[in-house]
Amino acid sequence: MKLIIQIPCLNEAETLEIALNDLPKHIDGIDEIEYLIINDGSTDNTVEVAKKWGVNYVVSFTRNKGLAKGFMAGIDACLRNGADIIVNTDADNQYCGEDIEKLVRPILEGKSDIVIGERPIDQTEHFSPLKKKLQHFGSFVVRKASKTDIPDAPSGFRAFSREAAMHLNVMNNYTYTLETIVQAGRTSMAIDSVPIRTNGELRKSRLFHSMFGYVKRSMLTIVRAFLMYRPLTFFSLLGMIPFTAGLLLGIRFLVYLFRGAGGGHVQSLIFASTLLLLGFMTFILGLQADIIANNRKLLEDIQYRVRRLDYHEEEKETDKTDVKR
Repeated sequence: MKLIIQIPCLNEAETLEIALNDLPKHIDGIDEIEYLIINDGSTDNTVEVAKKWGVNYVVSFTRNKGLAKGFMAGIDACLRNGADIIVNTDADNQYCGEDIEKLVRPILEGKSDIVIGERPIDQTEHFSPLKKKLQHFGSFVVRKASKTDIPDAPSGFRAFSREAAMHLNVMNNYTYTLETIVQAGRTSMAIDSVPIRTNGELRKSRLFHSMFGYVKRSMLTIVRAFLMYRPLTFFSLLGMIPFTAGLLLGIRFLVYLFRGAGGGHVQSLIFASTLLLLGFMTFILGLQADIIANNRKLLEDIQYRVRRLDYHEEEKETDKTDVKR
């Protein structure tokens, strides 16, 4: 059983060694532990720090491509190098390395495909009251969209089985955390959560520059993921708004008509017809989107089978060398 711990990095020379030193060297049930960093266009000596420490693999981008792209590149490299379990953690040592054993245990026991670390958000001192509320609200929205019970959706401290990793797809360029949960929930992967500890803040978060920007981009990510996996539900609910309004206006017109006063309310009839047509067209759009979503499922299944063949061949020839992208 092989575990690879991956760490996305962007100019992390000052904190990377601290995070690496905190990682476990042995876990019961794991035969081999290796370490991988994703150098997302760093301009400092992040790579030199990693190599000096002794990381096994380095995935390098020549320019910054964002957290989501880096995450998927790391997943690809881990799979190509024979990982049975992949753990993703941060380079700023936000998460306690000892808790990696808690993350991988449900996968080792065959209970889960994906395990997400639940941070003690309310007890985290460097989180502002507003950020704590937004974290809880965002997790609530993701739970509803994904039909899961994950209490800390934005947490980047998570473990994936090999099978789960081969099914992953991240379409947005912002972050992988929310979309992968919606995808896992909607494709019936076994996803679980375990309580973890966090360390003190070593630097400010680089994922967002303002709370408003974080909320806006997170909500767009959730809506987009929901649209990809439940388009008929989304467009049906959206179409119900104008359709219901048009139906009520139509009933109102009929009431006036039966009273003999329909002539003065023709405008209401026209408006009601427009709203009914808009609602119906939105529903038709949902049907078309649902067909596209089903085609997407077929493409994901094909992609999964291609990945299985690809990684099986790669495992025979792989060397522990830098991967340039």
